[in-house]
Amino acid sequence: MFALLFPGQGAQSDGFLHRLPQHHAVTDTLEEASQVLDIDVLSLDTPNALRSTVAVQIGLTVAGVAITRALADEYLTPEISAGLSVGAYAAAVSCGAIRFGDALKMVRKRAELMETAYPSGYSLAAVSGLTEHQLETLATQHEDAGNQRVYIGNVNAPRQIVMAGENGTLDRFIERALAAGARKAIRLAVSVPSHCELLAHAADELVAYAQDVPFYTPQSTYIGNRGGRPLYTADAIRDDLSTNMRYTVRWFDALTVMQEMGARVLIEAPPGQVLTDIARENFPDTTALAASTFTFERLVATTQRRLEAN
Repeated sequence: MFALLFPGQGAQSDGFLHRLPQHHAVTDTLEEASQVLDIDVLSLDTPNALRSTVAVQIGLTVAGVAITRALADEYLTPEISAGLSVGAYAAAVSCGAIRFGDALKMVRKRAELMETAYPSGYSLAAVSGLTEHQLETLATQHEDAGNQRVYIGNVNAPRQIVMAGENGTLDRFIERALAAGARKAIRLAVSVPSHCELLAHAADELVAYAQDVPFYTPQSTYIGNRGGRPLYTADAIRDDLSTNMRYTVRWFDALTVMQEMGARVLIEAPPGQVLTDIARENFPDTTALAASTFTFERLVATTQRRLEAN
């Protein structure tokens, strides 16, 4: 079984849209996105543009849908789609739950709400080597010591957790986590405190916006962010997309469910590689391929060969 994974904010890099495969489906997707948003989407991956949450989230959605369509043109259609954070929007397009144009507009609205709520001063930090319970305990101790609260934003793996909060508070929390035995703790290239109650009001506004967005019963399996479980109805996927900025992303649960459902070949959409690394480390019997590390022709050939072997 073949699954497509779509990375979230932090995976972006300078020029990532220009490095997409030279494929007619990619070109068509870039043109469609430019028309829908009335911008040249290829202008969204410059160093200056990538300082904008709006540009990053739109760019990641475009990249995800572009590779999905290119693979489909080669008769590689995923049976499971899952995305981390904003990557969930490309996953919803992949499984047919929302049209690409509507997803782009909703992503733009989402990113604008997030950026308006926290234009500066907040971020995310990835902590490796401690469990969710340990980090919850440290966060309570940190707040009790007079710091602002920090939140668990993503559970990417049992000992790979992303924390959200104010920059200075996060820096001090990183010191606390390292002193408590964390193997590594670093700030991420994300300028908003994603996946926590700090974005509750923004999420409420996106929920209201999403009520007028058409959603459809998925044609293949969509794995949700908030619960890390398959969602089978249009309304459930609408709710997952519109509220995921407010709640912890249960990515490891989602990845585990994919394994339980029989996914044995995973492709991570450009420009991400982190989701591939997580899958390889925790599920070594699974083939996990980062599309950005292959030529398109080699990606297709490798995927077909691995699917035939399974």
